[in-house]
Amino acid sequence: MNISSKALWITRTAILIALLIMWQMLAGAMTGNTQLIVGSGVNLILAIAVMTSGIWSGSTVAMVSPVFARFLGIGPPFWVIIPFIMVGNLAFVIIWHKMGNAKIGSKPIFAYVIAAFCAALAKYLILFFGIVHVAIPMFLEVAPPQAAAIATVFGVPQFITAAIGGGIACVMLPLLRNALSKGKE
Repeated sequence: MNISSKALWITRTAILIALLIMWQMLAGAMTGNTQLIVGSGVNLILAIAVMTSGIWSGSTVAMVSPVFARFLGIGPPFWVIIPFIMVGNLAFVIIWHKMGNAKIGSKPIFAYVIAAFCAALAKYLILFFGIVHVAIPMFLEVAPPQAAAIATVFGVPQFITAAIGGGIACVMLPLLRNALSKGKE
């Protein structure tokens, strides 16, 4: 990686992190921190990050996302949950990178749709089993109603928000990639 490509990576990653933080702040404030809106946007940004700027940029955005969410007051109330979210985000990004760049069919959209579904499913499974079956019983001392509320948040809604974000990415990525390739001319 030469100096200009390093600078481009740093710039793109910084812009994507800034976009992520702005989305978390604005969408959280405007929707009362609605998981469906905030989470779908975060997953969209993760998919766009990895598919337009590469695995390291996407991974960086994936890892800092829950930390910023926590600092902004829209993330989980317990720090012990953050590493599980990081792993879920990282799986989402890695699967998007591997499957979204695969040659499936004659158009990239086929790979994007498969990547969106598989990444959403993987993220959901990691968060559900990691948080509901590991973090809550082993690391959190919370009352059963609070444990149930946390379990609900990290259940099926995680699949739904990841699928929505991935689905929107399927539509946006061809347009973004076309625009980015024209910028290189």
